[in-house]
Amino acid sequence: MKTLWTPWRMGYILGEKPQGCLLCIKQQDPVEKDRENYILYRGATCYIMLNLFPYTNGHLMIAPYHHVASLEQLDDKSLCEMMALTRVSVAALSKALSPAGFNIGMNLGKVSGAGIADHLHMHVVPRWQGDVNFMSVFAGTRLIPEALNVTYDKLLPILTKEVSHTR
Repeated sequence: MKTLWTPWRMGYILGEKPQGCLLCIKQQDPVEKDRENYILYRGATCYIMLNLFPYTNGHLMIAPYHHVASLEQLDDKSLCEMMALTRVSVAALSKALSPAGFNIGMNLGKVSGAGIADHLHMHVVPRWQGDVNFMSVFAGTRLIPEALNVTYDKLLPILTKEVSHTR
């Protein structure tokens, strides 16, 4: 049997869980904490951050600043920016990580698998040929081959450039 060391998980296991909505808490922190919070970009109505518990490397989330649970509650300006930032995220991830494809979507409601059901957010998950392996199927474990800080540092300059090209 092989041992997989995941020392970063101990912080989550033993750490204090935030009271309230994680997506609201992170975006309300000062901009100086963006790297610590893995926030890559702050737009007018939405922001982009790395998922703290990713399915694969580069798993991003795009969330509106407004705490709403459904698409019907989201204003048109936020909805449009969310989609524009989804497009920018795909372009940046393509350049930074060269995935073969993407899964993009939302889990609306707890029964659909939403980890944060009361704050709408879009997932952008890069995919590679063969990235699903026996670990996920048999052991219920995902292998993430790169630390979030490294992925953040790769994506930030590319994403910043992509956003500036769309304005």
